[in-house]
Amino acid sequence: MDQNLNYQCSQPCPTTDYGPNPYVVDIEQATLNNPNYRTALWTGGLLQVTLMYIPVGGEIGLEVHPDTDQFLRIEAGNGLAQMGSCSDSLNYQCHVYSGDAITVPAGTWHNVTNIGNEPLKLYTIYAPPHHPHGTVQRTKADADAAEVAH
Repeated sequence: MDQNLNYQCSQPCPTTDYGPNPYVVDIEQATLNNPNYRTALWTGGLLQVTLMYIPVGGEIGLEVHPDTDQFLRIEAGNGLAQMGSCSDSLNYQCHVYSGDAITVPAGTWHNVTNIGNEPLKLYTIYAPPHHPHGTVQRTKADADAAEVAH
């Protein structure tokens, strides 16, 4: 039986960061309906969930998170996941498809490129959080500009 404990249930395309409050969401539908490069869906003290939209031919971009483990799940599309111990040695490469999960240990260089013919839709979990609470970046260019500003 559901009890009203101020839990939030999302609409199909949430645009608000609901953390750190308790929250229930249809993560597949939220991910599929996300129109932004990155939308922070839930940010807590120890974990963050973001939704991502990568256009055909686009990529997340080569990056490393020294103190953050990352989990990514592909909900639509297909891509190429690349990882390695340094930026010029991405010796782990794997094609990824809808339903696949990618785990990236802290300190691992990584990138995911959309190599399909439809948008790549995924969600990612960071532990601890990596982006500021409430982050919404419509495009990768917006995300890159935010990284430079930090």
